[in-house]
Amino acid sequence: MNNRFDTVLEAKGYIDLPIDPSIDLIEEIQRLKKEKNAVILAHYYQESEIQDIADYIGDSLGLSQQAAKTEADVILFAGVHFMAETAKILSPKKKVLLPDLKSGCSLSDSCPPHLFAKFKEQYPDHLVITYVNCTAELKALSDIVCTSSNAVQIVESLPKDQKIIFGPDRNLGAYVKKKTGRDLVLWNGACMVHEIFSQDRINGLRTDYPTAKFIAHPECEDHILAQADYIGSTSGMLKYTIEDPADTYIVATESGILHQMQKASPSKTFIPAPPNNLCACNDCPHMKLNTLEKLYNCLHYELPEIILPEDVIKRAQKPIERMLEISERLGL
Repeated sequence: MNNRFDTVLEAKGYIDLPIDPSIDLIEEIQRLKKEKNAVILAHYYQESEIQDIADYIGDSLGLSQQAAKTEADVILFAGVHFMAETAKILSPKKKVLLPDLKSGCSLSDSCPPHLFAKFKEQYPDHLVITYVNCTAELKALSDIVCTSSNAVQIVESLPKDQKIIFGPDRNLGAYVKKKTGRDLVLWNGACMVHEIFSQDRINGLRTDYPTAKFIAHPECEDHILAQADYIGSTSGMLKYTIEDPADTYIVATESGILHQMQKASPSKTFIPAPPNNLCACNDCPHMKLNTLEKLYNCLHYELPEIILPEDVIKRAQKPIERMLEISERLGL
């Protein structure tokens, strides 16, 4: 880190310096991108204004693939910490920036690597598959990384007698277990966003919108998935709403994806599935920490930068590359 900013980055997680109010932030970010040969990768759960200036918008698999093949010198990752780490693992010679170091992940936090290492020791003959929503250190303890887009296919690609540990998301693991019929050993982790959908409030919406399709992310709990007309990753859900003939959808995942759904199908109606609180939709507080102002300062000062130990990068590369190889082979 730059010594000038060490203290503020440690305290706040981002560059907190005033920006001239007369400048056009979007124009300046575009100018800085060209000047620094930078690319902006944004997850579907980012604010719509950030999605609109990104060079690539996607889910975890798509972003991983884009990070691996980009020719830019600088990758600005508008997402959360583990995603930027994945980009650094795949492009260790590139500078990877994250607008706010405190944009973490409740699922990633639910699986501390030192505890998972002890858990893994209990099953020495098991292959370890970890969901990409985890730290670099956890990936380094894995044999294969997966995403919600390819978890089922990756498990099915392995011999049927192969014993498997799946972590850290117990809901995605249970979904994969049900779809494949495989006996997976599950780590008990979960995503706060996908754990608090209200079945009663969803039922109310389905009564109000009787022709609506209900679509859900496999990180949701089983009783929510049991109601769904379609279950899939964020990119899968987006594709489904484009190709499906229905005109109304109740969407059980982080609400940021609705922006792309509405852009792709402007004549259709998209309703965020409500959580067990007074909110109308379910936002990830970590994803929403990123702002245009933070993106501008991040690109301008090229901080915060993601730095990982070389040995962690080398060990984490193997399971990610194995995922990408299997995905390419299967045409995912």
